[in-house]
Order: sequence, then structure tokens, then C-alpha cells
Amino acid sequence: MSRVRVALTLEQCWRESPGGTGIAAVELGRALAARDDVDVVGVAGRHRRPATAGYEPTIEMTYLPLSGPVLIETSLRCGWPRVQRATGAIDVLHATSIIPFSSSAHVPLVVTVHDLAFLHHPQYFTARGRDVFARSLDIVRRRATLVLCSSGATLDDCAANGFDMERLRLVPLGVRIRSTTPGDIAQVRAKYSLPSEYLLFVGTLEPRKNLPRLLDAHEQLGPSAPPLVVAGAAGWGNDDVTTRLVSAPNVVFAGHVADSDLPAFYAGASVMCYPSLMEGFGLPILEAMSHGTPVVTSFGTSTEEVAGGAAVLVEPRDAGSIAEGIRDALARRYELSQLGIERAKGATWDATASLVVRAYRDAVNMGAR
Repeated sequence: MSRVRVALTLEQCWRESPGGTGIAAVELGRALAARDDVDVVGVAGRHRRPATAGYEPTIEMTYLPLSGPVLIETSLRCGWPRVQRATGAIDVLHATSIIPFSSSAHVPLVVTVHDLAFLHHPQYFTARGRDVFARSLDIVRRRATLVLCSSGATLDDCAANGFDMERLRLVPLGVRIRSTTPGDIAQVRAKYSLPSEYLLFVGTLEPRKNLPRLLDAHEQLGPSAPPLVVAGAAGWGNDDVTTRLVSAPNVVFAGHVADSDLPAFYAGASVMCYPSLMEGFGLPILEAMSHGTPVVTSFGTSTEEVAGGAAVLVEPRDAGSIAEGIRDALARRYELSQLGIERAKGATWDATASLVVRAYRDAVNMGAR
């Protein structure tokens, strides 16, 4: 088969907090653009401002006449505008989030589903978010030729929620290895007033990230514990947590951190703490491991799967378990660092892109639904 021409949706790059879905879409685009068996073009709404810093698309872009909530609603309710209006002829439309754009009826739709958290933890989402995701999920069930799941946990969840197994593909995400020097770490430490030793959390501030229990666990460690540095853009539903972050002793709230500074944040940390309640994948785990930073994360979710035996696993609903996990990680720092580096080496975006291109070809052969 000749080169497959694919439209890749990148609307999330213009959200205020694109989060992990934004990173995944941008990095997949970068990896696909480097291949000679696929022709990929990005598609998004026409926004008045540039893409969010750190989430700039890495591929050629085309733009639809609408954007944001209006684009979402017209796509879901009216099936308009079709992406071909911007991209021209394509063989596959790849929606990189659960919210699909519209296209001609003969074009196969491939959709990446990172998680179905809104079904299991509706309290962590706005009413509008739950509504949009529910309508999107219904369309994806009916229209998607293939659904790419970031983790085995998500694949099982999709199967339990009405998807045929033959339409599901496991496509784990990757990590881009970015080197840091002692000078880089020192510069970022000075820029953000970071302590010489610290525990780290990285992620959008939203309820399922479980920050209240992480703060409780940090308090349990006592005043001799390394300070906790929280790096994350404001999400929603965390006003009380934000207030606590600003006022808590031995805690540094760094807020949004520029993408160019994140590698030094990871590399300078003693332990990465990521006790999330539910994730579709958990990119910060691999990002920390790629810099040799020990990781503490949750068992029983996709984060255990991503950790691959190279992290300390804790019960995320038990602050005492999180505290004990941090103590264990500090005590086994060197061992966990080496395990994490090896784990990250095996998770590349090139490997992800190979699985995605295989799915594109399968979708072309299967045809549109």
C-alpha cells in the first residue's frame, strides 16, 4: 500500500491546560512526521491566539472555520464542518481525543481513547464535560473503525462499555528522552526558587490527581522530609487545594512550568510522587523515569501498568500508604533510578507511531462504519 494520508486532530493544543492528551497528540505527530510511510496533516479550529506554550503542533497544520466549544457542538450535533474542508482528500481521520471531528462518510475514523474516567468518577468533571464526553462516546461506539487505547486498563474498560474487541488496539504512549546537565538543573532551581532536595508532583490540578492525600502524606513524613514541589497548571475543582498549596509549610507551589524547564524539574527531584486515583496512562511517570528519578504511584490503575515494576506502588486512597511509599523510594533511590531508566528506554514514541500506522492500514482495509 502507498503512503497513507491522515488528518490528525489537534484542537486540544489550544486549551488552557492541554494536559497529557495534548502532549500525546503533539509527540505522536512528531513521530509520524519522521516516517516515510504516512503523510500526516494536523487539523484544528481557527483560533485567535497561538497554541498553548509547550503544546505547539509539530506537523503541518490546517484550520477549520470554527473553534473551541462551537466546533465541538457542531461536530457532535450536525456533523459539520468536515475536516476535508481544511485538509483536502484523506485516507483516515484520527481523532486524538474521545471527541471526534466530522469527515466524509467513506473515510475510516480512528479514535484514541485515553480513559473513560468520566463514567467512573463523574464528580471529577463538570456537567458540561460529562455531557460532551457521553455524546462523544456514543458517536465513537457507532462510527469508529478502530479505537486505540493507551493502556490495557483502558482497553478492558472500553470492552466493558460496548466496544467490540476486534475494533480495539492497545497502543501505549511513549516518552521523548531529553537530556539535562547540572547547569540546567541549577538554572531552573534558581528560576523557580527550588530547594536543593525535593519531592515532586507534576500534573494538571484536578480532583483525580489526589493532591489532598499527597499533601496529607507529606505532612505525615514530618518536618525533616524534603519539601514537596507541585508543578501544574490550574485545572478545575481544586480551589481549596490551591489555597492549601500556597499556605502549607514545606511545600513549594510552582504553578505552570514551561515545557523547556520540565526536564530539569524531574532531574533535580529526589522522588516523583504521582498517586493519582485514575489515569488513562500517566505520562509523568515515564518522564520522571527517563531522568532517573524514582517514582511513587498508584497500584490497581493504568499507572501500575505504566510503571512496569520500576516504581513503588501505593494505595492512593490511604495517605499513610503514600507516605510509606515515599519513605521506601527515598531509601531505594539508586535501585529505582536504574530500573526507571531502563523502563523509559523501552517506551518510545517511534514504537507508538509504528503501532498507529499499522492501525491506519487496518482501518483502510476495514473501511468506514
